[in-house]
Amino acid sequence: MTIRLYDTSARQIRDFSPLTPGCVSIYLCGATVQAAPHIGHIRSGLNFDIMRRWFEYRGYDVTFIRNVTDIDDKIITKSSEQNRPWWSIGYENERAFNDGYTALGCLPPTYEPRATGHITEMVEMMRGLIERGHAYEAEGNVYFDVKSFPGYLELSNQDLDDLRQPSGEGETGKRDPRDFAMWKSTKPGEPSWETPWGRGRPGWHLECSAMAHKYLGTAFDIHGGGLDLIFPHHENEIAQAKAYGDEFARYWVHNAWVTMSGEKMSKSLGNSVLVSEMVKNWRPIVLRYYLGTPHYRSMIEYSEEALREAESAFARIEGFIQRVTEKAGEAVPAADEVPPAFAEAMDDDLGVPQALAIVHTTVRQGNSALAADDKEAAVARLAEVRAMLGVLGLDPLDPHWAGETDRGEDLHGAVDTLVRLVLQQREAARARKDWGTADAIRDQLTQSGLVIEDGPDGPRWTLGPR
Repeated sequence: MTIRLYDTSARQIRDFSPLTPGCVSIYLCGATVQAAPHIGHIRSGLNFDIMRRWFEYRGYDVTFIRNVTDIDDKIITKSSEQNRPWWSIGYENERAFNDGYTALGCLPPTYEPRATGHITEMVEMMRGLIERGHAYEAEGNVYFDVKSFPGYLELSNQDLDDLRQPSGEGETGKRDPRDFAMWKSTKPGEPSWETPWGRGRPGWHLECSAMAHKYLGTAFDIHGGGLDLIFPHHENEIAQAKAYGDEFARYWVHNAWVTMSGEKMSKSLGNSVLVSEMVKNWRPIVLRYYLGTPHYRSMIEYSEEALREAESAFARIEGFIQRVTEKAGEAVPAADEVPPAFAEAMDDDLGVPQALAIVHTTVRQGNSALAADDKEAAVARLAEVRAMLGVLGLDPLDPHWAGETDRGEDLHGAVDTLVRLVLQQREAARARKDWGTADAIRDQLTQSGLVIEDGPDGPRWTLGPR
C-alpha cells in the first residue's frame, strides 16, 4: 500500500513517504476571517478533511494544523468601514467558518492557532532572518530580501526578473520593489504590537511560517491550500522558513476553486454563495457530496442544476441504505475495510470520483440483491457502502448526520401516517382494478415531492429531490 499525491513543487504525482513512519503532519492555510465563508472557502477544508480521513483509514496518526489569520489588511479595512473593533470582526467570522466546517462534517483540526497568538514566534523568526542577512528593517517595516534566497520562486516556477510583488499601503523603504513585508509599521488607529523595530503588525506570510514551525517543527510532511495561494503566499512562506533554517514542507498539495460563470468564487467579485445561506436550502450532507466528490484538483462550476444532480445521486445511495436497514432491523453493519478497487482509487492522488463510482456500483449490486430477496448479499453490500461513505464523511447513519437525513424528524411520524392512509386508498383502487384512480393518487404524491416504490412488502415512500 502506497499513497500517491500530486506535489505542486515537483509538478508530478509522487509516492508519499512520511518523515516519521506511521505519522503524517499536515499544515493547511485556513480562514482569513474578514467575512463569513462561501462554499469555495469551505471546499478547501473539506478536501483536506477527506485527505486526513484517508490517511487515518490507512493507519497513520495524523497531526492536522489549520490556522486562522485573524489580522491582515482586509480585516483592518473592514474594521474601518464598519466602525467595529478588528477583533470583533475576526471572532464573528471565525465562528462562522467553524460553523460551516462542522455543518459539512469536517473533523476538528488537531490545533487551530490564531496569528495574533504567535507574535513572539514571529519576532523570533524575523530576528533570526535579519541576523542571517535575509531580512532588513526600514522605517519600522521588516522586509525579506528575495535576492538573498536562491530558491525563491521555485514553487510557482516564475522568473525573478519578471516578478511583480503585490505590495500594501505604507510599505516604504524597500531596497528592492520585489522584497515582501514580514512586519508593517504601525499606523494611527491600527492594531499593533511592540517589537525591537518599533510597534507594528505582522505580514500575512510570516504568520504561517512561524505557526508551522511552532506546531510541526523544522520539517513536516504536507502543506496544503488553494491554488490561489501558490504565489505570493506559499512562495514567501518557503523563503522565510528555509532561509531561517527549516526544511519546511516536503509535499505541497493544492485544491482547485469553486467557480461561477468561469471565475473564481470571490466576495470581491460579488459571486459568492455563503455557506450559512446554502445550509438553509440544501441538506449539509448533500453539500458535502457536491463539494467533496469531484477531484480536489478539478474546478467546480457552481450551479443549482449541478447541486440538484448531486442531490439525486446521493438520494440513490441513501435510498439503498434505508431499504436494507429496514430489512436488517437492528443488524446494521459497518464494515472495517473498503473494497480493494475503492482503496486503489483513493491511494492514487485521492481519486474520489473513481472511488465514488465503486460506491454506486456496489449500490446497484445491493439493489439487485434486494430485488432477488437475497438479504444476506444486500446486507454485505450495505456494509461495503457504509465503509466507503465513512471514509468520505458521507455515511448518513453516522451520528454526525443524525436527525438531518429526514429533513424534519419531528414531522416524520405525522407525515408517515398521512401518506400511508393515502397509499391504502391507492391499494384499494388497485384491488378493484381502478387503475386510473391508483395512478392519479401516485401522481399527486409525486407532485408533492414524494417517491413511491412498490416492493414485495408493499409500497414505501421517501422524500424525492427538490
